[in-house]
Amino acid sequence: MIDLTLNNGVTLPALGLGVFQSPPEETAAAVDAALRIGYRHIDTAAAYRNERQVGEGLRRFGIPRGDVFLETKVWVSDYGYDKTLHAFEKATGKLGVDTLDLLILHQPAPTRFDTTIAAYRALETLLAEGRVRSIGVSNFMPHHLDALLAETDVVPAVNQVEVHPYFAQPDVQAADAAHGILTQAWSPIGGITFYPGWGDGTHSVMDDPTIAEIAAAHGRTPAQVMLRWGIQQGRSVIPKSVNPERIAANIDVFDFVLDAGEVARIDGLDTGMRGGPDPDQPRDAFFDVVIDEP
Repeated sequence: MIDLTLNNGVTLPALGLGVFQSPPEETAAAVDAALRIGYRHIDTAAAYRNERQVGEGLRRFGIPRGDVFLETKVWVSDYGYDKTLHAFEKATGKLGVDTLDLLILHQPAPTRFDTTIAAYRALETLLAEGRVRSIGVSNFMPHHLDALLAETDVVPAVNQVEVHPYFAQPDVQAADAAHGILTQAWSPIGGITFYPGWGDGTHSVMDDPTIAEIAAAHGRTPAQVMLRWGIQQGRSVIPKSVNPERIAANIDVFDFVLDAGEVARIDGLDTGMRGGPDPDQPRDAFFDVVIDEP
C-alpha cells in the first residue's frame, strides 16, 4: 500500500473502501471484509445513511482506532457553524468513535454559500480542537475553492470529486494541486457511468476497449487498471464494492505499473461529460434532506 501525505502532514492510504450506495444491511460485512483483506482507509458520508454500519464493521473486525483512516462528510442540511459542530457529533455517534481522520463538506451548495462558509469554519474549529485530524471538501470546482479560500483560514486537505477515465476534470485537479490540496477520486472506476439510476448502461467506462486492451496486456481487470491509473497520477481512490472478491481485487493494484504510453491512452479517453450531478445546479429539496440523530 502507498501512503499519501496531506498538506498538514497527515498521511492516508492511497486506496480506500467507498460505501456510496452500499445498502446499509450489506455495509458492515463489506467493511469487515475490507479490513480483513488489508484496507486501512474507509470513506462514508452522512447522506449515505450507512455510518452506523461502517462503525459496526469496524467493531466487528476489532481494529484499533489509530490503525484505520476514517473519513465522512457533512450534508448540506447540516451546514452552518453550530449545526455543523452538531453534525460532527451525529457522525461520531453513529460511527462509534471520538475522532475523525478527515471531515468533509459534501457539496459547495453555491446558492447558500454563506452556510457553506459557516460550516467550513466549524470544521476549522474541530481541527483546532483536535477532534478531526484533517478537513476537506467534496465536489468543489475551482471557483468554489477560490470563494472558500477568500473567507477561511485553513486550506482544505482534500477535494473529493468525480474522476475516472471518461471524466478526469483536469481543471479541478490543477486547481487542487496549485493550492496543495489532494484530489480524491470518487467513482474512480467509473461506477457513475453504470450505477442504477445514473448511467444509461451504454457508455460504461468498464467496457471501454482501450481499458480492456491495457488490462489484457497486464493480466488485470479493467477496474484494476483504472485504479492503478489514478494512483500513479497521485490521487487518492475510493472504489465502492460490497462483493468480497471485488474488494480484494480492487486493492491488488500495487504490483504492476502502467507505462507512459498506457497512461496517455487512458488520459485520452476523457469525454468532458460529467456523470454525477453538476455542483453548480441548485437542488434545494435534496439539500434539505434531514440527517437523523445517532
